[in-house]
Amino acid sequence: MAKLILEQVGKTYPGGVEAVRDINLRVDDGELVALVGPSGSGKTSLLRLIAGLETPTTGTLRIGDKIVNDVQPYRRDVAMVFQRPALYPHLSVRANLGFRWTLRRGNFWRRWLGRRNQEEDEKAEERIVRVARQLGLENVLERQPETLSGGQQQRVALGRALVRRPAVFLLDEPLSNLDARLRLEMRRELHLLHRRLRATMIYVTHDQDEAMALGERVVVLDQGVVRQADRPQALYDRPTDRFVAGFLGWPPMNLLDGELIEEGGRLSYRDRDVSLVASDRPDWRTFTGRPLLLGIRPEDVGLAKRSEDGRLHMDVCVVERLGPVRLVTLAAASWVVTVRLAPSPVLNEGEKVFTAFDLTRAHLFDPATGRALCHGLGERGA
Repeated sequence: MAKLILEQVGKTYPGGVEAVRDINLRVDDGELVALVGPSGSGKTSLLRLIAGLETPTTGTLRIGDKIVNDVQPYRRDVAMVFQRPALYPHLSVRANLGFRWTLRRGNFWRRWLGRRNQEEDEKAEERIVRVARQLGLENVLERQPETLSGGQQQRVALGRALVRRPAVFLLDEPLSNLDARLRLEMRRELHLLHRRLRATMIYVTHDQDEAMALGERVVVLDQGVVRQADRPQALYDRPTDRFVAGFLGWPPMNLLDGELIEEGGRLSYRDRDVSLVASDRPDWRTFTGRPLLLGIRPEDVGLAKRSEDGRLHMDVCVVERLGPVRLVTLAAASWVVTVRLAPSPVLNEGEKVFTAFDLTRAHLFDPATGRALCHGLGERGA
């Protein structure tokens, strides 16, 4: 395996379209890094640059200690697993798993010329069987791809990359075409597989839950730039801007327009006819008298039995029942928040409830730039 380093990497297509710009990223040997972002954020373009399918316009790309900007894809020692499993339909699972490995060492041409190397063939077969066992494919080695389930086909595509033992694995949304249950199973398998192999992997996805679950570090991309790169929990607890705050987490973070006011030593956050006493956040006093965005996660808002400081009387607008949880949309004047609650007590649309905001967990953002000004106190799980 090898480390991967990108320094000021950018790609501009004809017509001036910037796919990515000024990307600085280091993936250590054996690390799994997840790239996440909305459609068009530059995730796949960045993966294609690493694979050698595109040439960077600016910057330097290193695999190991070697600069590979102008190195052909087949000489970079990378393996790419695509969104759709591109298998050879006329070959068995065994042949699909070993095809690239065979080509790379010339066995394919030796067979055509009648000069087979028995020792190399035996090594290839051992590797194929070992990988098939790791992926639970040992019982389907002689079957054709069309007879396999979607999950099995994707495992064959992944196994073909594993047989090669490349320096870097590149996975481009390999689970996006699977149903929800199979995605969860495959995500767990990938996690366990990486733990066993300690392979250098870059995993591209638009699913933030997938990125948070798989990545040892997560890189959030938007419009071709890196918004933030950090450990999953650090991203969740200390987002650098409102984009990261709103993109990571389900349901998304609530963002409320307002202003901090201090009257008679009492600090409150308000907008028009609604306000919250912010006595739990004396560190917010430096931000008084300016427009702000207050960000608070749905799990940091709950129900209260009576009105007290930090609580608000709100209308129940929508109740979404999702088995073990309910997503409840509450409104008061210009503020609309989503909260995640247990199934009881029962709430009905149209009733009024007292809502408690845990402002010790809240964040402040600059509405003009989107940058974070102040984070919630402490870190979850710390």
